[in-house]
Amino acid sequence: MASARKRPRAEPEDNRAECPFTIKIVDPKDKEQKKKKRRRTENGDEEDAAQRINLQMSPFAPSGKFKTHETMDLFYQVDPPKRWTDMTRYNSFVLNGIKYFSEGFIYVANDSSIERQKAVNNNEPIQYRKKSDDDWVARILEIRASDEHHVYARVYWMYWPDELPQGTHDGKKTIQGRQPYHGMNELVASNHMDIINVVSVTSQAQVKQWYEENDEEIQNALYWRQAFDVRTYELSSVELVCSCNTPGNPDKMLIGCTTEPCKKWMHEQCIIDDALKAVYKRLGTDKPHLAPVATKKEETGDEGKRPLSPSETGAEGAAEQSIDVKSEAAPADAVHVSTKDKVEVRPADDEDAQAAPEDSLPVRTAADQQQQRAMSENTTTTTDTPSKPAGSGKSTSGRKPGRPRKKAGAEANGESARPWEGLFEATLKTADMGPPIIEFRDLRDNVVGGEKTWTEPVKCLLCGNQVN
Repeated sequence: MASARKRPRAEPEDNRAECPFTIKIVDPKDKEQKKKKRRRTENGDEEDAAQRINLQMSPFAPSGKFKTHETMDLFYQVDPPKRWTDMTRYNSFVLNGIKYFSEGFIYVANDSSIERQKAVNNNEPIQYRKKSDDDWVARILEIRASDEHHVYARVYWMYWPDELPQGTHDGKKTIQGRQPYHGMNELVASNHMDIINVVSVTSQAQVKQWYEENDEEIQNALYWRQAFDVRTYELSSVELVCSCNTPGNPDKMLIGCTTEPCKKWMHEQCIIDDALKAVYKRLGTDKPHLAPVATKKEETGDEGKRPLSPSETGAEGAAEQSIDVKSEAAPADAVHVSTKDKVEVRPADDEDAQAAPEDSLPVRTAADQQQQRAMSENTTTTTDTPSKPAGSGKSTSGRKPGRPRKKAGAEANGESARPWEGLFEATLKTADMGPPIIEFRDLRDNVVGGEKTWTEPVKCLLCGNQVN
């Protein structure tokens, strides 16, 4: 098996599949200058066809936008040009009995995948690897061959998020590598063009574009939603959700607000953190959680007593049709008293039932990205120990979550960024029928009395209404 050339390498590569062609990206302004120069030639000779500048219309149309270029269309040249254009162009090729078509996706062997395959064949242990250590993924743009031993494909590379280079522009940030919102099977489309020898192709790949309003299309499959422009190192924008204003990770659950004017998506972990913050603000380190005191109406289930009508059992004899009543004006200082006592009951925790919103957006550290990997089916738990990440189960709204952010600057002020850790934990529970709820557990051993576990409804982090 031979691997393809995707990155320039200085050292010799014995297992590199022979490919004499290279791609040069051309500025379209240079093309215009060449046109003007060609018009000025006295003999009227046109530019040689082999030297012409080509335009590749991008097969990728991401939902998000780029800041510099509107599209990923690319002007390019092939070197050596004449040798490339002299070859026959084909719609497909057959390798090891498998037919590959132009515009199809393929897996391409690289050095890492070759070494791993050798280890498997030799029964050697395989070390942990990143997704970028797997075969590369590419989309075929064009197939040309001089004979059956010299078949080449011009391709656009798909990037694993781990491969995003240093200096990549993601919105207002400059990043490198995988980000918290990237899913395990997520790829990044690109206009990074290359020509490969097709003997390095290992198999066909199934890749779908994910439109973020529907994640049913990307279950257990490779997918892309974002694109990388190799000319400017820009990533296309992605949909921002939740009060933290960050993208969602398709491997994790999102909860949707059910209030019609809002309808915003929220990260599961952000909901849990906000709920724990509110509980800590309400109970602190020493106050027990007391169950709300039920009113007499709630205890008995009666709707309240009212006078019986003559038709009801217990009413006195037949009543007259009506009676005229004359009233006297009440003195100015009269007090109007209801005929029934009214009792107002407030739960012990009513005063601080809702947490104040964050004054500043939280930020995420690299350590947080490693803490949330393994997931439960439908719940996420936050404790004082490094927490396991959110589950992969779906919300009633059909999405999965992204990760929360930490509040910046708290540690610098001598405060814990998450003061509830070790005191309370919370689990978000969803069901096919009924609204989601948060189950709290009191971990404080020094607090006597009160409930140690209780549930509360989920409230939208943006509009404050209950999620039903």
